[in-house]
Amino acid sequence: MDKKLKNEQMDRTVQQLKDEKLKKEIADVDATLKVMKDFSSPDELYRTLISSVRKYHPSDDISMIEKAYKIASDAHQGQKRKSGEDYIIHPLCVGIILADLELDKETIVSGLLHDVVEDTIMTKEEIAGQFGNEVAEIVDGVTKLGQLNYSKDKVEEQAENLRKMFLAMAKDIRVIMVKLADRLHNMRTLKYMRPEKQLEKARETIDIYSPIAQRLGITKVKNELDDLSLKYLEPAAYYDLVRQINGKKSERTAFVAQIVDDVKKKIDDAGLEAQISGRAKHFFSIYKKMVNQNKTLDQIYDLFAVRIIVETVRDCYAALGVIHEMYTPIPGRFKDYIAMPKPNMYQSLHTTLIGPQGKPFEIQIRTFDMHRVAEYGIAAHWKYKEASDGKKTGPEQEEEKLNWLRQILEWQQDMSDNREFMSLLKSDLNLFNENVYVFSPAGDVKTLPAGSCTIDFAYAVHSAVGNRMVGARVNGKLVPIETELHNGDRVEVVTSQNSHGPSRDWLKVVKSTMAKNRINRWFRMEKKEDNIQKGRELLYSYAKSHSINPADVSKQAYLEKVMHKYGFNDWESVLAAIGHGGLKEGQVLNKLTECYEIDKKHRITDADVLRTNGSEHYTETGEEGHTGGVIVRGMHDLDFRFSRCCNPIPGDEIVGFVTRGRGITIHRTDCINVMNLPEHERERLIEADWAPEAVTSEDYPVGIRVFADNRVGLLVDISKMFTEKKINLTTLNVRTNKQGTATIEMNFRIGNKNELRDITEKLRQVRSVIDVERAMS
Repeated sequence: MDKKLKNEQMDRTVQQLKDEKLKKEIADVDATLKVMKDFSSPDELYRTLISSVRKYHPSDDISMIEKAYKIASDAHQGQKRKSGEDYIIHPLCVGIILADLELDKETIVSGLLHDVVEDTIMTKEEIAGQFGNEVAEIVDGVTKLGQLNYSKDKVEEQAENLRKMFLAMAKDIRVIMVKLADRLHNMRTLKYMRPEKQLEKARETIDIYSPIAQRLGITKVKNELDDLSLKYLEPAAYYDLVRQINGKKSERTAFVAQIVDDVKKKIDDAGLEAQISGRAKHFFSIYKKMVNQNKTLDQIYDLFAVRIIVETVRDCYAALGVIHEMYTPIPGRFKDYIAMPKPNMYQSLHTTLIGPQGKPFEIQIRTFDMHRVAEYGIAAHWKYKEASDGKKTGPEQEEEKLNWLRQILEWQQDMSDNREFMSLLKSDLNLFNENVYVFSPAGDVKTLPAGSCTIDFAYAVHSAVGNRMVGARVNGKLVPIETELHNGDRVEVVTSQNSHGPSRDWLKVVKSTMAKNRINRWFRMEKKEDNIQKGRELLYSYAKSHSINPADVSKQAYLEKVMHKYGFNDWESVLAAIGHGGLKEGQVLNKLTECYEIDKKHRITDADVLRTNGSEHYTETGEEGHTGGVIVRGMHDLDFRFSRCCNPIPGDEIVGFVTRGRGITIHRTDCINVMNLPEHERERLIEADWAPEAVTSEDYPVGIRVFADNRVGLLVDISKMFTEKKINLTTLNVRTNKQGTATIEMNFRIGNKNELRDITEKLRQVRSVIDVERAMS
């Protein structure tokens, strides 16, 4: 027994020694990841921030940053973080991360103030008054993103929050820069959170924020987010990897030093000016390679890379020639990202070689400009520039890097199914998969996910090309359309006007998110009328089975709230989404019922009004009462108004609906709200007609939509027609999708239906106009 206790005590001692060793290794990892030490003084952090800004900013004026620090410090006075630190430590660290990315002063000020609206009594208006609208809008955008709540069980909520995030990013990309810095510092201090919170934040980071940093090309932030996420998601694997890598650190350092020295000598002999260094690959990339390739660490040779940075692109290829003379390149492991940049505009030459003792290693060759973009991504384009008069100019925009963001915004308009949106989003954000580079007959390069087929290529060219595709040629040979593409393939798509459109089977073979979205969109649009009818029936059936009166929950204000929630412009689109399964009828009806219940508390019924006034407005005489151009049969002296959902105009067939508390509402007889009325509500409908004087007495509001192929001068030609008719437009909204189709929404006032018919016919004659339809709100 004593021997057993002695052995157990020895085992505990050994474990304690292992734990102490592990703690030291963890400390080494934190140093490798450059985790910022805890500062006891906010003022010391502030001095670090100012020092970082002055390293790159051309102006010595730091008054705006100093002012923001003082305001943030006062606003957060008395607040503490989970670590016990003063709260101001967090915004200061966020500011330092932004300064390390060499961002403009407005972004750094926004970083210092990013929590004041959410966590203190300070308002957006006060920030605007102190620092201008630019800073206030960035802070407001970050505040709205602060409520992102990731949970596998709350896909709907997560998708809705992510939609808001991408809209905020589209408005000002600096919103996400501040959010990434905020997330990075939170991940650095995640050890102070509860274990379940650590897992939640780490999962959200690896799924959403790290891929966004990658999409924006900010490798410096992306790598650290990856490593910190792995630390909490797979702690056993992470610390085992740390132990193994640190165990061979000295051996690896000596090997890299030898390579760097040998390369430097040869590059100097070739007369090239270059900066040469070695770096270890970050833990997450090593871990992922081990998992994907099912290898142990001993079988992963390229744990590090040698980087050569030169002045010009010509020097890049010259240096590559020198390197290939020195070492034997491994076939198939050379990648030219200079000629064909990655989707996030990363550029570099990558080559894997056999080094001394037969050990493979990687060399990366790039210019200084390419290196800056590789490390800082889109942040590299937000530096201040000094004009000749000393005044700053605005930051440059890197349009190519934001193409994917515009694509996501387009999805948001097309897609109502939040689960499908989340699936496509995560698929699109995931850049760990390799790409293939293929050529069009004209020599244009298309970048597609590995495994893509000719259908993916067709939709990458244009959605119309994909929809009319009937065949393909690869390198001049006819092939099946599901043929997988490889680097360098030359692809020609065969189309036909007689094509019946894409097949649902295509969804099983395409790899690109764009192709999946556009195929699904085609099916939604092609069968829209059927889907609208099916959606209407599903909604009515659900209401009936749950004893809900459709008329009670069909108020226009309620419908508009649902449309806004799911991102639709009209109720028919909501019904179509229900019809094709993009929305669940229960979701929609529950939201309508919620609006109804809230409104019910404040509603005053007709009976209450009548009792208060002590008079009756109903008549049993059947006499006709009319006012303002409308005749209502069976009613007298009762107010009426025109419904905004269908905007009736003289010439339309109309009907009256007796409302609760607001008199009679005049609808078109083909209004979807009237057509959807249940039987027991239809008794509240009453005959109505236009008075003879209505046709000429006044103008009535009406809305139309024009669909056209976008071109220069389109809007001028359309506006000219309205000018000739002497019709004033009250609102005009234009949006163009990536396929080049413009949707022009116009509202104006007109006398009757004949005039409207005349206008729509003339609009259809305008060049490029595809169709004109009357808008239903």
